[in-house]
Amino acid sequence: MNIAIGSDHGGFALKEDLKAWLIENNHGIQDAGTDNSDPVDYPDFVGAVAQGILSGSVDRGILICGSGIGMSIAANRFPGIRAALCLDVETARLSRAHNDSNVLVLAGRKTDGKTARSIVDVWLTAEFEGNRHIRRLQKIETLKRPFET
Repeated sequence: MNIAIGSDHGGFALKEDLKAWLIENNHGIQDAGTDNSDPVDYPDFVGAVAQGILSGSVDRGILICGSGIGMSIAANRFPGIRAALCLDVETARLSRAHNDSNVLVLAGRKTDGKTARSIVDVWLTAEFEGNRHIRRLQKIETLKRPFET
């Protein structure tokens, strides 16, 4: 599977750990940055991951910041992106099975490497269940912000 991965400084160490592990497990990687642990702004790295998915150049994306919250908020601004912040394997499995998430968001300051690898492994292998969940995803796609016409 081809995966885009990006982080800010709070997720840099975990991104590098996961990147090496994903390569060892024969996944293609598109690194969207950051390239070190110097302070940066997390929104700067979301667009490259989202665009990779939306263009079809990658299959899925992983984003990591300190808490995972900022990356989640920013990624879900892109129509067609379903980013899920997962702190354990069960939420990772459900984010795929029920929500067909295409971006996994991790908390670099809350998730150790071993746990992150387990979360990613489950997230990459879990299948979308379809059925009643398709209707729910279709409803999400039709939602508009109150100020849009």
